[in-house]
Amino acid sequence: MLSPAVENLVSQLSRLPGVGTRTAHRLAFHLLQRPKDEKERVRFCNECGNLTEDEVCAICRDARRDHTMICVVEQPVDLISVERTSEFRGLYHVLGGALSPLDGVEPEHLRIDELIGRVERNGVQEVVLATNPNMTGEATAAYLADRLRGRVRVTRLASGLPVGGDLEYADEVTLGRALVGRRDME
Repeated sequence: MLSPAVENLVSQLSRLPGVGTRTAHRLAFHLLQRPKDEKERVRFCNECGNLTEDEVCAICRDARRDHTMICVVEQPVDLISVERTSEFRGLYHVLGGALSPLDGVEPEHLRIDELIGRVERNGVQEVVLATNPNMTGEATAAYLADRLRGRVRVTRLASGLPVGGDLEYADEVTLGRALVGRRDME
């Protein structure tokens, strides 16, 4: 009934949490009715890979940010999550996914070489690995740490118990990470 491209768009949209097939159809038709120039203006930043309308995004152009720190995330949506905390004032690097050999995602499919290049030429002192705390995110972080070792300080986001969480509901991995990542009380 619909073209394969539209069916693919509907299929991709229906993968979003809470989006059923009917909503995916409505979203697809809404997106397709947007003016072509609106869709064509959005691109990836030449430096970090974030979504922008310019060659280089506003974060990369901001001289007030700490250009010696790069926070590595999987997708632009992860960058937004970190940025909302107002705790990180460095630059970002969007990989475009996570390593997943079973799904055919190898290092050459991600923006890893671009990250190494930025570290080598821009005087970066610390790379914060903010990949997701799941199997593919952990594998990606381990791979990046290995590639960056000896070039720059590599740190990983802390993980553990959420604020407001109860110990009795924490799984063993989360509780174990909270114990390993414990810190002194100030």
